[in-house]
Amino acid sequence: MAGSGKSKGTPGKAKRWLVRGLKISVAAGVAGLLAVVIAVVIAMQSLPDYNSLKSSPNGQMIRVHAADGSVIVSLGPSFGRWMDYDQIPKVMVDAMISTEDRRFYLHPGVDPIGMARAAWVAVENRGKGRRWQGASTITQQVTRNIFLNNSYSWGRKVREMVLAMALERKFSKRQILELYLNKVYFGGGAYGIDAASRKFFGHSATTLDLPEAAIIAGLVKAPSSYSPTADAEAAIGRAGVVLDLMRDNGVISASERAAVDMQGVKLAPEPPQNSVRYFTDWALPQLDVLIDEPNEPLEVYTTIDLNMQKAATAAIQANMPAGTQGALVSLDRDGAVRAMVGGLDYVTSNYNRATTATRQPGSAWKIFVYMAALEAGYTPDTGITDEPVDINGWKPRNSSGRFSGDIDIRTAFAYSINTVAAKLGVEVGFPTVADMARRFGITTPINTHPSMVLGTSDVRLIDMTRAFASIARKGIAVTPYGITKVTTADGRLLYEHQDDTSRVLVAPWVAAGMTDLMQTAVSTGTGKAAQIGRPVAGKTGTTTSNKDGWFLGFSSGVTTGVWMGRDDARAVGGLQGGRAPARAFADYMKVAVAKRPVEPFETEVTLPEWQLEPDAEAYYGSPDNGVDDGMMVDENGLPIERARPAQPDPRDDQDMEVDPQDRLSSQRIDQQWIDNVLGRDRQRQPPPRPAPSP
Repeated sequence: MAGSGKSKGTPGKAKRWLVRGLKISVAAGVAGLLAVVIAVVIAMQSLPDYNSLKSSPNGQMIRVHAADGSVIVSLGPSFGRWMDYDQIPKVMVDAMISTEDRRFYLHPGVDPIGMARAAWVAVENRGKGRRWQGASTITQQVTRNIFLNNSYSWGRKVREMVLAMALERKFSKRQILELYLNKVYFGGGAYGIDAASRKFFGHSATTLDLPEAAIIAGLVKAPSSYSPTADAEAAIGRAGVVLDLMRDNGVISASERAAVDMQGVKLAPEPPQNSVRYFTDWALPQLDVLIDEPNEPLEVYTTIDLNMQKAATAAIQANMPAGTQGALVSLDRDGAVRAMVGGLDYVTSNYNRATTATRQPGSAWKIFVYMAALEAGYTPDTGITDEPVDINGWKPRNSSGRFSGDIDIRTAFAYSINTVAAKLGVEVGFPTVADMARRFGITTPINTHPSMVLGTSDVRLIDMTRAFASIARKGIAVTPYGITKVTTADGRLLYEHQDDTSRVLVAPWVAAGMTDLMQTAVSTGTGKAAQIGRPVAGKTGTTTSNKDGWFLGFSSGVTTGVWMGRDDARAVGGLQGGRAPARAFADYMKVAVAKRPVEPFETEVTLPEWQLEPDAEAYYGSPDNGVDDGMMVDENGLPIERARPAQPDPRDDQDMEVDPQDRLSSQRIDQQWIDNVLGRDRQRQPPPRPAPSP
């Protein structure tokens, strides 16, 4: 009997424990459900309104266009234009739901079925180091993108689920989809379908077709792996998986799936990222003063001409002496920057030598000396004497080592005669020369020592090019600019450049006289290597010890400046402005003006059969401000050792002229001889009389 009672009691006790356990489980479940409900309600109350969610957090997309409208670079986290749900193509919505959350319309923010499947996968892969994946709904992804981060922890996952259910209670499915499609990351810096569409296909998301929508939907899983710009084949392969899911979910038919031609999708070309970045690095910071729009995506239209930029890069790279750097700036007649090269290679050095570096310009600076003289009453035909000069102990010498006696201003400039520049500096006053340089846009400090006439003040290439462009524009100020127009992504105009022709720097006849001098320098003087088969006006520049070589000039409405040298300012054997820089100028300008009409200058120069070459820029190792006996002068006029060339360019031997004094030793090289060579029959004008003292 006793044993029988014990056996009857055991099942009863087990039953009681089972019932108790069920009650505890139900109570725990109810408590947990109540806790979830309370948490969701509290989360709902803390959620911002829909408009606030649309704008937070955000970033600004900037797409930069070349002069022909093509995109050259996209910068910043790109959010594109906000797409309202009704503007989003249905194929894009269907592709995203089929790929990321096919039960989106059925769950309350979390998907129990998806969570169970993910848990089972996690059990199967226990110990393999794989995370619990595949359980996040579209709503959970929205909460993670807006409120949380991508750190993996159970605490973050619980908060994510609570916020997801709160979102579902406060907002509609359409609103959640709109948030998701405008904020999810698609790779390449693109957030949202409009930014992705513009980056990968070059057009707005409003016109996305089925294959394009499939590519974009496939990027969410692994943006870096499936990005069309990184691996187009992988992107197309992943899009095929998306199309299969769309077919399986019934949003497209089998025939529609079979008709899709993924190979026919046209991807936007990846914009250039090398030398053009020198230009964008210079131009884009100007947006801060041009517009006041920190949030909306921007379309920035610029002046850069990609064909001219390509030619500029090739010209610099082809002509730079070994071990040197080079820079080039090219301006249209109104100041539009058509090409800018800041160095040999942007990837290895993003330092912009065209806009940032300051170097001595050598004889290129003489344009300010001669313009000051022209404004004071001199003309290109004014007579002047090339003779020894002593200015408070400073005794500049000509690089030829000779003095030509009575010559005119045109000849002195063409052959870059230093003594004449020094005499003109004394006549007009060194502060007047400095004022002329300031007037023409030189922004760096300018000294007023006598040696300044030979270019001892540091300058920037873009400033010097600006000065030459203002001369080419007949004395009207030119301001370099790179941005023509800025709009929002939907076309709202924020800024448009307006040309200002109101600032006149010198009288037109002064600019014409300076152009006369500079075309002579190219036709018969130190700049012959810059000839391009049409009228060119320009000036060479070479500094002491061959540290810097310059050529700046203009033709047919295009003004271009070229600089070459070493970043550490060490001497470069064989570097003169009339050699490598002038050749780079010519190589570039032949392309730059090829489609432009020939524009003759107001005065023309007849080329002689052969030219006098007294300026040693055309010889190895002698810069504009050298002295005789193989010596050169520094910025104080003191002799220094001349750098000897190493591995000279073989083309230089072909360009060298026999010294006319050796060829015609019995003749005196004076102004009469020069006039005979140049075929000129005219009377020199006397120098202007100085103004009487009051």
